[in-house]
Amino acid sequence: MKITVIGDGGWGTANALLLSGYGHDVTLWGAFPEYVEEMGRTHENAKFLPGVKLPEALRLESDPEKAVNGADVVVLAPPSKFFAPVMEKFRGLVTKDMLVVSLTKGLCEKTFRRMTDIAEEILGIPAPVALAGPTHAEEVSRGIPTTIVAACANLENARKVQKIWSGRTLRVYTSSDPIGVEIGGAVKNVIAIAVGCSDGMGFGDNTRAALITRGLAEMKRFVIAYGGKPETVNGLAGTGDLIVTCTSRHSRNHYVGERLGKGEKIADILSSMQMVAEGVWNSKVVHGLAAKLGVEMPISSLVYSLCYEDFDAAKAVDAMMNRELKSE
Repeated sequence: MKITVIGDGGWGTANALLLSGYGHDVTLWGAFPEYVEEMGRTHENAKFLPGVKLPEALRLESDPEKAVNGADVVVLAPPSKFFAPVMEKFRGLVTKDMLVVSLTKGLCEKTFRRMTDIAEEILGIPAPVALAGPTHAEEVSRGIPTTIVAACANLENARKVQKIWSGRTLRVYTSSDPIGVEIGGAVKNVIAIAVGCSDGMGFGDNTRAALITRGLAEMKRFVIAYGGKPETVNGLAGTGDLIVTCTSRHSRNHYVGERLGKGEKIADILSSMQMVAEGVWNSKVVHGLAAKLGVEMPISSLVYSLCYEDFDAAKAVDAMMNRELKSE
């Protein structure tokens, strides 16, 4: 098949490598021509997936029209903050007969909408598939066994993605609940910052387990309020993704939280990073939408305060531990 991946970050590149390895004709699109040229020259995405060789067969492109012309499948992988502007570059170029798949985890800061909703509106295409789960790009690109879930209201499209993406090292499940899958992907990034903060402050396994478990409860309340299915939270895009993001050395969100826990300022942390930590942006969206929906999310709210209100991490601990007592 002819497949175009829009977004040359780590996860977009890992998917391009995976699909190219299956023998598909894959094009990876990047927004910055100079960097796309550099990748072509060095055969490496040194910024976002260092140490992984890009195969000769992988096409690299910075022109939107050339990138998607004749594609059977279009994969969307820009960071959530830049998702809508990137989609505008492809307005009128992606057609309804193309299978569209979104890899981006997060919600729109201004509208609180999911990425598949934004893609559907701007591109004018029906029912994009959300593909998410416990999947670090560093591991997928190196062939480490991984599982993921393809979710779409049109289950037939999810099954198509399942067949295309499944292979020796990647197993794909299907779901008819893209809301639950996408919301889970947004909230888990926020909880991972809280867990990283705990680790940075020198706390132990008890605290980490408490934050993951209570974070999962917040995720479930949020998914239900948004219109998703609670059982989705128990699966790969909920519990699975939360665990891997909160505990892995690859997790950028955990890394940000760890540095916050050690007393660093969020502006200094972000300015020192090449990679994107979606949880910082997601915390603002989740905090605002939770208030709008009337959902209680104390961990997520404190992460927002840490990232946007210069709240002290030690005070955040006191705020959590001194909340009103209640049943589980």
